[in-house]
Amino acid sequence: MIFKRNVFLASAAVIAAALLTSSLAAESTGAKVADFKLANGLELVVIPDRRAPVVTHMIWYKVGAADETPGKSGLAHFLEHLMFKGTAKHPTGLFSRVVARIGGQENAFTSNDYTGYFQRVPSEQLKTVMEFEADRMTGLQLTDAVVLPERNVILEEQNQRVANNPRARLGEQIDAALFLNHPYGKPVIGWRHEMEQLSRDDAIGFYRRFYGPNDAVVVIAGDVEPQAALKLAEQTYGKIARNKNIVASRKRPIEPTPVSPRSLSLADARVEQPMLQRVYLVPSFNTARAGNLPGQSAALEVLANILGSGNSSRLYRALVVDKPVAVSAGAGYDSNALDMSKFGVYGIPREGVTLPQFEAEIDGVIQQVIDKGVSDEELVRTKSRLIADAIYAQDNQASMARWYGAALMAGASVDDVRGWPERIRAVTAVQVQDAARQWLDKRRSVTGYLIKDTSPPAEKRS
Repeated sequence: MIFKRNVFLASAAVIAAALLTSSLAAESTGAKVADFKLANGLELVVIPDRRAPVVTHMIWYKVGAADETPGKSGLAHFLEHLMFKGTAKHPTGLFSRVVARIGGQENAFTSNDYTGYFQRVPSEQLKTVMEFEADRMTGLQLTDAVVLPERNVILEEQNQRVANNPRARLGEQIDAALFLNHPYGKPVIGWRHEMEQLSRDDAIGFYRRFYGPNDAVVVIAGDVEPQAALKLAEQTYGKIARNKNIVASRKRPIEPTPVSPRSLSLADARVEQPMLQRVYLVPSFNTARAGNLPGQSAALEVLANILGSGNSSRLYRALVVDKPVAVSAGAGYDSNALDMSKFGVYGIPREGVTLPQFEAEIDGVIQQVIDKGVSDEELVRTKSRLIADAIYAQDNQASMARWYGAALMAGASVDDVRGWPERIRAVTAVQVQDAARQWLDKRRSVTGYLIKDTSPPAEKRS
């Protein structure tokens, strides 16, 4: 299993490529993306792609780490693991064995805003995986005999992915400092002391509260006609009754307006190179639209690309090439969040350059954009590169399904995905400068230093 964080290092160009390439790839086949709604509330998105006789089937649930009960962090990811433990109809392991036998692939993932499960199988096996997923949507059976060993699995995953990874630990601390009130401040995988207490009752309660057709989106990309996929969905998912426990509105605590810059340092003996990470609290696509801030998300994407995407970006040229004071430097923005999101800058200073000196140099580059804006040539080049990257990005079915699913989970629609190129084309130099001035305010930020711990190890007591 895998879990996904809203990592600010994700480049705007990558996100842009995702959004556009998916619609171009689908529509280049002559068939447009279809969007249906079943009577029980399940949404079905079909992305025809005739390049190979295979399909990628994904089911996305509108529940993630940010929806967990306080004190139960890691529960969404824990349930993701437990969803593979079988039902009365299909005992543990049968689903996975069938997928392997027909030559398919499968996996699952958890984020702040969603949990997803997917399979890539031959086209003629689409109904098979839909039947399995429909069965475990409501038929999951759990006992302590399967739950407790799986809890040990996620604890070991936390140990490997976070506890033994200094950068991941720094990221956790930065998130916790940035989100003072919103649940995005806790790790997707969970705080370890709370993970250790997760139980069968916790998992079953969470499952019965959030899993159902009226809280799910099925995305199918591949060699299938939309009407044929709709018929299969009605024969499988369509038979499931709505879950009356599901609340349509996902109301979460609102993050207060930041009033002070925050900073922290993390020392770890395993650090080979010091590093700086800074994140700013900024609107996502969804919150910008809800807050009547038209064009703000697209402007932030362009700003992130100009500041820190590639060797021609402002940060890289100024700090790696021209000075040089850094080994690497960049920026990124994640527009795909249901609530407020993050804009980040990061870098590794050269030997002999302290982190405070490096931070001052980064501040200088950002201040130049705030004071003087960006040039017309820079803007045109960046927008052209974003769209060109999207057009020519090497894509696949799984990426197409994932891109549409992630957008829908973050409050966007199929039409919003299609409209991304026009939103980027419409961004002006004034909007980019205004976005930098409004959102790259240090009072909205947390700056983290990752440094090597050189203190001697504590002596063991006899």
